[in-house]
Parts: sequence; structure tokens; C-alpha cells
Amino acid sequence: MIRRIPLALAALAVTAAPAFAHLNPDEHGSFMAGFSHPLFGLDHILVMVAVGLWAAQIGGKALWGVPAAFVATMAIGFGLALAGVDLPFVEPAILASVVALGLLVAMAVKLDTAASSAIVAVFALFHGHAHGGELGSAGALEFGTGFVVATALLHVAGIGLGLGIARLSGGGAAARILGAVTALAGLVLAFG
Repeated sequence: MIRRIPLALAALAVTAAPAFAHLNPDEHGSFMAGFSHPLFGLDHILVMVAVGLWAAQIGGKALWGVPAAFVATMAIGFGLALAGVDLPFVEPAILASVVALGLLVAMAVKLDTAASSAIVAVFALFHGHAHGGELGSAGALEFGTGFVVATALLHVAGIGLGLGIARLSGGGAAARILGAVTALAGLVLAFG
């Protein structure tokens, strides 16, 4: 029995096909490639949902203003990448955004809408730039529209999660735990 396990693992390794993290625009279209792009990166998912969670914690105008600031600034970052404008430290900034937004949710930091929007906008610029840098053969408008829609939907999921947690638990402890888990996941992605 013990000898069969390495043989089975070797057979599996030989027959395994490579995994593609993002859809090929030639096969699936530029919109679907853009739409799927944020959905296949754990860092993107964590940040987008954390933005929604944080907006739900803050409430008021921030509920939609903070995610809207993220989406709008992300589109600007995408445009900068398409224009050939380089940003330093794109990947480290993206990983820092996972940790920072996770900590903001974990500590339930409540800032006014303008300050909260400015914080997420800084990170969104780097996320958008990364999307622009990974455009490949996709059409820019369709790809950009796809990832903007997916990002907005992830924000809405975070808002719904945050509002649901607040309604069900009567407090924000569960959201704060999710924020701490997000920050920890960001550290693992950065140093793991």
C-alpha cells in the first residue's frame, strides 16, 4: 500500500495540465476575461470584500461612497497602465492593501466618507494599474468594463455581508474577526 502512494502521485503529476488563473480573452472574450480577473486572485477578493465590509461598518454616505471611490480610482489606475505610466511598488502596495483594509475592518475604524474614500483610492490606484498591466490580448474597454463590474459586485457582497452581520449579531464582532482574518491572510500572502 505504501508503495502505491508515490506511484499514484507520480502518475498524477505526469498527467496534470497547467492551471490558468485567468481566462484567455481569445477563447472567452475580453469582457469575461476582465470580469474573471478579480475573481481568481485571493488578494483582489479579500480587498474588494473588505472595502464593502468597512463601508458597512462606517455607514451613512460611506456605504456607497467608499466603494464608488475605489472603483473610480481603480479605473484611473487602469488608464495609467494603458498609457504606459509606471507606478512603483504595485504588487507590494496591493499586498499592503489586504493587510491595511483588514486592520481597518478589524479595528472598526470610523472615519468620515472623504477620508475613508481617500484611503481606499490610494490602494485602488495600484489595483487598477495591476489590471492594466495584465491586459494581454484583451480589448481594453471590454476588459476594463468586466473587472469594474466584478469589483463592484465584490464590494456589494462585502456591504451585504457587513450589514447582514450587524443585523444578525447585533454588533460588529463577526465583521471585526473577518477583518483580522483578512489582515492575517494579507501577511501570509506577503511573506508566505
